[in-house]
Amino acid sequence: LRFTMHLSIFLSALALLPTTLAQLSGSVGPTTNTRAKTTTKTCDITAYGAKADKTTDIGPPLAAAWAACQNGGVVDGNMIMIRDTTDFEFFSSTGKGAIQGSNGYEVHKAQGQCKGARLLRTYRVTNFSIHDVVLVDAPMYHLVMDSCTNGEVYNMAIRAGEWGCLDGIDLVSNNIHIHDVMITNKDECVTVKSPSKNILVENIYCNWSGGSAIGSLGTGTAISQVVYRNIYTWKSNQMFMIKSNGGSGYLEDVVLENFIGHGNAWSLDIDQEWSSMSKIEGNGVQLSNFTIRNWKGTEANGASRGPIKLNCADGAPCTDFKITDFAMWTETGNKQ
Repeated sequence: LRFTMHLSIFLSALALLPTTLAQLSGSVGPTTNTRAKTTTKTCDITAYGAKADKTTDIGPPLAAAWAACQNGGVVDGNMIMIRDTTDFEFFSSTGKGAIQGSNGYEVHKAQGQCKGARLLRTYRVTNFSIHDVVLVDAPMYHLVMDSCTNGEVYNMAIRAGEWGCLDGIDLVSNNIHIHDVMITNKDECVTVKSPSKNILVENIYCNWSGGSAIGSLGTGTAISQVVYRNIYTWKSNQMFMIKSNGGSGYLEDVVLENFIGHGNAWSLDIDQEWSSMSKIEGNGVQLSNFTIRNWKGTEANGASRGPIKLNCADGAPCTDFKITDFAMWTETGNKQ
């Protein structure tokens, strides 16, 4: 009920907001549509011995189905890692499919550390999409896109345990469009890491999450042309954060617009002396050409954690920052 109520209000408000030019450099997603692939061949992993019984190893059935469709077609089933391929689509044909992790919450609860496998990882994949599937309870991160190009992620829900190291979506890629995703966790929601370029993230609901971010940023950072817009964040660590401590390189040409948040610890938190990260070599990552506009809502306690924190590196001062139409207020007390 809470999700339905807040999301409906959020989408109604967004309908009144102006749009901005996306930062994508070209088309994203598979070059062959699903119907054409299905017409070629469908390789159902259940026909090769896969069973959803919590005991059967689906590795061999998955490999067999993949081999059967290697010249084109659709492989049905759950994939853990996809690498070095193109014109690829990962989805649930009914929209009800889900991948259940291996007791990720209990692992972190017992061990109290970042340890475990990524639930779904793509590596050096081009012209692809991931959609209409649910990811639940990863041992570590849920969806990681590493060195990928021309990808689209949409119509997804991610549910994690309430511990760190259970990120929703992390990407180190080029020309990626992520939209219409709901993430409930206690670590990062949708986060861009280096090197990345031409990233568009929109229509995201971060629910009881760590919030979205860029970083952590290290030496040789190279991130540019990033847009986050239409982001709703509820009861999270922050609405948006950029985090580093030392380092070098650049983060430039960033748009953060149309954010709504309530009950979050921080609203806009740009911290280049982030205390949770040990200081590394370098004078700091250069942040430049930022447009931050149309932020609305409330933070949990504006007196202790104000609506805007802009802590730039002494050795690499922030340049060309434009913050407009920023209207946040505190939920506790009468000052911030």
